[in-house]
Amino acid sequence: MHSFICSILRYASRNGQYKPLEIMSPLVKTCVPFATKLTKKIDVNKKYEECVKTLNTLQSNAQTLEKTRLTRDKLAPLHVPNMVKWASRVGITLDDIDKLKVIHVSGTKGKGSTCAYCESILRHQGFKTGFFSSPHLVEVRERFQVNGQPLSREKFVEYFWDVYNKLEATKDHNNESMPAYFAFLTLMAYNIFLKEQTDVAIIEVGIGGQYDSTNLVRKPAVCGVTSLGMDHVSILGNTIEKIAWQKAGIFKPGVPAFTSPQCSEALKVLHERAEEKGCHLEVAPQFSSYERPGEKFKLGIAGHMQKVNASLALQLTRSWMKSQGVLKEEALNGVNEVLNGHGDLGVAKSFPFNQSLINGLVECKWLGRNQTIKKNKLTYYLDGAHTLESIQQCVDWFQKHSKREANSISGKVIKILLFNTTGDRDVTQLLRPLMSCVFDGAVFCPNISYTTSSSADITNMTVSKETQLQKCQHNMETWKMLSLAKRKYGEIEEVDSQTGSGSSPLKNGVHTNTKNCLNGTGSLKMSKLTENCNNSNLSSGHVDNSQSHDKIDQSKQNNTASSSSCTDSQDLDTQKQLGTNCDDFFVNFSCIYDALLWASHGRDQNLKDPCNLPAQIQEADHVQVLVTGSIHLVGGVLGIVSDDYN
Repeated sequence: MHSFICSILRYASRNGQYKPLEIMSPLVKTCVPFATKLTKKIDVNKKYEECVKTLNTLQSNAQTLEKTRLTRDKLAPLHVPNMVKWASRVGITLDDIDKLKVIHVSGTKGKGSTCAYCESILRHQGFKTGFFSSPHLVEVRERFQVNGQPLSREKFVEYFWDVYNKLEATKDHNNESMPAYFAFLTLMAYNIFLKEQTDVAIIEVGIGGQYDSTNLVRKPAVCGVTSLGMDHVSILGNTIEKIAWQKAGIFKPGVPAFTSPQCSEALKVLHERAEEKGCHLEVAPQFSSYERPGEKFKLGIAGHMQKVNASLALQLTRSWMKSQGVLKEEALNGVNEVLNGHGDLGVAKSFPFNQSLINGLVECKWLGRNQTIKKNKLTYYLDGAHTLESIQQCVDWFQKHSKREANSISGKVIKILLFNTTGDRDVTQLLRPLMSCVFDGAVFCPNISYTTSSSADITNMTVSKETQLQKCQHNMETWKMLSLAKRKYGEIEEVDSQTGSGSSPLKNGVHTNTKNCLNGTGSLKMSKLTENCNNSNLSSGHVDNSQSHDKIDQSKQNNTASSSSCTDSQDLDTQKQLGTNCDDFFVNFSCIYDALLWASHGRDQNLKDPCNLPAQIQEADHVQVLVTGSIHLVGGVLGIVSDDYN
């Protein structure tokens, strides 16, 4: 780059003197500003990478996390007081945070979507919005949005060092420490929104609520709780009541609160916590109850659960506008309906839509959730579902839209699953609903983009690579066992452990099977089905391309992945006895790039390397790839296949 600029300047000079810009040739006039701009961009990118690498030093490594798990319960109550201390060291007071007019949202499913709707609604009403979310998909700066746009790399660099240097300079006084990764980003968010002077700060809780780093806000304008379910049970508790108690920890005295419809047990705890904290709680009404003038419209985020999230967002934003004195009182629809068995807990009233509200709902975007990316003879279906309920919603969405697409294509269409899940989640519970999609092949990989190098933005030091690969192997073997069990014994039905009857745990976004909702006790009927699943000895099918494609150096190599189909597993005799035509494949890769290469059969222009594939995939006229199980996996895929990031 330096020599390129010098050659341009030499061309533009005469006898050692630069020509005035107005008499330079058109070529030089074009190239000099371009070269200067490109050099500046490279410089900013380098500074950004330095920031992210420094940020990653605040991640706890896997060994440290394992040690702290034993004392986690004792340390949890210190999280918020520590946040107050760190904020003070950065120069932020609690009074400052109160000025941000926060909309604070907790929940298990739909937190991000609800917050995204809140942001879009208020921005379309003319307010300057700030939105802090987690996790990020591709770049960490995506967690901070101002007026619907991710923070630029330039501003990220500026605000990062502003917070980091102040903390670093004061950490030796009184043996003060540096905050961990998420706590630091939370401090950054509050600092950014204060400096950017946003009208509203929409804050998505990280995990839980009571002890979450975001909960240092004393006086939010309004609080919301999205749909609850069983997730992060090792941290929040193994019953829905314990989880609801944590999520309601964001309630504050005198601050209005709203919740999506919940199962009875969760709703009881939320109501008790609201009374305990002295705040008024209401349940968001059904989306259909709002008065919508003119023709029907389509929500900006796909999926039937989005109506539940949108209704909650409408209540949160309306309450926020009323608290700021910018909303005139209008006639509300409905009456104060009181829910049976919950005292004075009622359903919030709906209200008429105006065009700006409709625009906010329609134009809302939230990547990685019910998202499709269409390419030549290839469609990616992306959804970061990672709980039982969200996986079931993902299945409904995928089946509806993939079938519609397949019906419009003349020729053979095959479906491939790309899956990963992390942490302490029950992989059998998550994979079982996906069996109904009847995939032609399943691919498994950890949340690692490339084998030899990855962006600092997606570096995860909290779990070792070995652990990730072991988890991935377990995921694949669980899928194989479920597949074989389904062929041998028929449909795998979720059965209530006490009644023995099958039931769907969701109805209109609300748990109807409260036993499953409470304890996650839904299980397969104990029979030969479960026995054979547990005892099957299946072949690995693991592929570790240690010399995988590296996006940095663009090295070209043949992928010699040996896919494992159930016909070449150790259960071949069983398949012959059953007389089934088993032609699906299970493959395990060590990085996302190699998994995508196999699943897409080189149809994606962003995936350049050759790959050996089964004949039935090569011969397909169109490939549909569902990516689910982890929002981090979805982010890794987006970073590779989306033209927005390439």
